[in-house]
Parts: sequence; structure tokens; C-alpha cells
Amino acid sequence: MAAHYEPPINWNDHEDIAMKLYERFGNEFGESKIYRIRFTELIEWVLEIPGFTGKREDCNEGHLEMIQSGWVYEWRDNQ
Repeated sequence: MAAHYEPPINWNDHEDIAMKLYERFGNEFGESKIYRIRFTELIEWVLEIPGFTGKREDCNEGHLEMIQSGWVYEWRDNQ
């Protein structure tokens, strides 16, 4: 059976990133805690995602805000 191919993930793949963060942290972070994560910390976690190809310098506040809200939706969907 062929290995499942996952396309590379970049900064504007907010939903994919949110899903990966939820997979990694599960219910360790609820809604209010997700919104309190420091952006410096969030950037590091995103850069650690397997298959993430984005560069640190291409990240901006807009991306991080979208990732946070996507993560919250992902968390809510799993409650």
C-alpha cells in the first residue's frame, strides 16, 4: 500500500495548521487558553509541524490570528 502523501503546509494553510496543533495538543488547550498563547510560542509550534515548509520570516500577525481561531474551531468541533 502506498504511503499517504500529504502536501506541504505553508503559513496560509490555516485550517491544516490548526488541525495539526489540535492533533498535537488535544484538550490540553481550551478556547481561552488558545487565545492566550504568545505568538512567539505559536510560531515555534507551527515550525515544528511535520511537512511545514513556511519560513519564519513569512509569518505575520494575520496568519497567527487565523491559526488561533482555526484551532479554537477545531477544539470546539471535538468537544
